[in-house]
Amino acid sequence: MQMVTSNIRYLRKKIGFTQAQLAEKLDIKRSLIGAYEEGRAEPKLSTLVNIARLFDISLDDLITLDLSEEKYAGSKGMKPSRGNSLRVLAITVDDEQKENIELVPYKASAGYLNGYADPEFIEELPRFRLPMLGNTGTFRAFEISGDSMLPIASGTVIVGRFIEEWSSIKDGTPCIIVSQKEGVVFKRIYNKIQEAAVLRLHSDNPVYSPYELNVEDVLEIWEAKSYISSTFPIADLSLDKLSSIVLDLQKEVLKLKKA
Repeated sequence: MQMVTSNIRYLRKKIGFTQAQLAEKLDIKRSLIGAYEEGRAEPKLSTLVNIARLFDISLDDLITLDLSEEKYAGSKGMKPSRGNSLRVLAITVDDEQKENIELVPYKASAGYLNGYADPEFIEELPRFRLPMLGNTGTFRAFEISGDSMLPIASGTVIVGRFIEEWSSIKDGTPCIIVSQKEGVVFKRIYNKIQEAAVLRLHSDNPVYSPYELNVEDVLEIWEAKSYISSTFPIADLSLDKLSSIVLDLQKEVLKLKKA
């Protein structure tokens, strides 16, 4: 009974359902889900069968295995594998049932690694909307830190669109990558999933060397679509110098032609 209790709670949060959403899928009362997760009631056999079917696992595994253990996490869609995640993304909506853009402040980044699939955690995040992004896709905003992606400054908010199929990411695409190993980072992705099951991450600041991240460690990827910053870019003086050099060369060429 204890195994079933913990497994139901784990599966619900892993997929991103609220208790009410799971109850609706199973066609039972929400209060029953709470009772199952707290060990106050035992699911009927028919309910256990429906739960196993919903999460695409065997009834035997649901009853006898600890599904949260790492040895089980890679099977039956329980974890992103080669860029595919079968879980339902936790989101919030406004009064008109339109999706919000949740903001993950830098200080909340560590908590996001544990709460990214938890609807209760997502509901606590600040939220807003940007009409110019349209209604296609799900968007989330992340505050970045550091200078690895200059000229985009530390403190900038990157608005990303959720990517379901990672193998479709084109080389050089700027993305927010969420992983247990690196946390929340903003990099350009070079896709090596088919060849080596890794993503090669590049910084725009040449001081930082590229590195590889195994797709097994990746939790979410959000393609950067917009950014919000209170810091305006500083004029690149090197470009002014380059223009001056080109102009001087052009003058020298004209002098040589006249001679």
